[in-house]
Amino acid sequence: MTTQRWVAGFRAPLVNPAEQIRLAEPRGFAGETLRQVVRIAGGGQRLRVRLTNRYSDRELVIGAGAVAVRKNGSEIAPETSTGIRFGGQAQVRVPAFGDVVSDPIDLAVEPGTQLALSLHLPEPTGHAAFAHLPVDTSWIVPGDQVDAPALTDAEESGSRFFLTGIDVLTDAEAPVLVAFGDSWFEGVGSTHGENRRSVDMLNERLAKGWAVNQGIGGNRLLTDQVGEHGLSRFARDVLSVPGVAAVWANFGINDLILAERTATAADMIAGYTELARLAHAAGLPIYTNTIGPFGGAYYPGLNVAEGIPVRSELNAWLRATDVFDAVFDVAAAVQDPERPDFIRPEFDSDGMHLNDAGHRAIAAAFDLEALPAVFG
Repeated sequence: MTTQRWVAGFRAPLVNPAEQIRLAEPRGFAGETLRQVVRIAGGGQRLRVRLTNRYSDRELVIGAGAVAVRKNGSEIAPETSTGIRFGGQAQVRVPAFGDVVSDPIDLAVEPGTQLALSLHLPEPTGHAAFAHLPVDTSWIVPGDQVDAPALTDAEESGSRFFLTGIDVLTDAEAPVLVAFGDSWFEGVGSTHGENRRSVDMLNERLAKGWAVNQGIGGNRLLTDQVGEHGLSRFARDVLSVPGVAAVWANFGINDLILAERTATAADMIAGYTELARLAHAAGLPIYTNTIGPFGGAYYPGLNVAEGIPVRSELNAWLRATDVFDAVFDVAAAVQDPERPDFIRPEFDSDGMHLNDAGHRAIAAAFDLEALPAVFG
């Protein structure tokens, strides 16, 4: 007899719209429908949707919601559109600083299915919790158009709002690898809307189970902004993920260059050690990547020159340490052999982020033999 269970099929870590470091501008909604696209990493017979109001001091009213298989752009397959209920009701009032999980939704999905989640937001929301750089498009239109086959004359946004995850109900063993880190997981630099992030590429390699993406562009291991720092959000964004069986981390670049001062090697080593301790205390294996090159970064105000020698010191430590269950040498995989502080030209997007080929190289650097037996 097989026991069904809920596991994470998609995850989307969001940031506080009040943060001072902004990689995109926040916005609110009032009397509008928001439709956003997600790609499900793992399949199941039913779904449930997770929404958040965690950064707002006002109640969030969701007037109606629906989920459907996406066809193209904002267009859905109407025959798959299924209403979302919360405690049996179409409308839900999410308290200030609160979260909500929908009732089970009778819509079966296969791995890789693209879904469109539509929410009608009838009352002013204030600035919404959002993902700055999800490498996907959202559409906003006036009124309640939750069930519209396509949204015409819609405002387009490159951010994602309110949605923190979708769970799937499955009767198979479905171990989940949580990819936990920064923009090299979130997918910055990969082709917009094409699901070519490093985590997507790794899912193509996994024989059993799947990875969900908890990467936040700009996120740091030790310091808040952008998003709570990695050590702080570990409990929420890793330990609370249903089905989590292992952790894959990628932190470091932003601690070295996105701050008033570059983090010291000693502070980073202490942070990595604590990250590993948190995972092991929960009985989870944890893997990390070496820190990729950023010498070509051209954005103003970055501590590139100061960060380069610290990266070198940290990578030497990472390659030798036994703190983690495995360390994958992403830096060696993507750096220019002639200029190791720079990304290889064929992998480079903007001097500190990777293009599609670079994201594939990250996934290829993951040694599948390191995974626990449950991944097959």
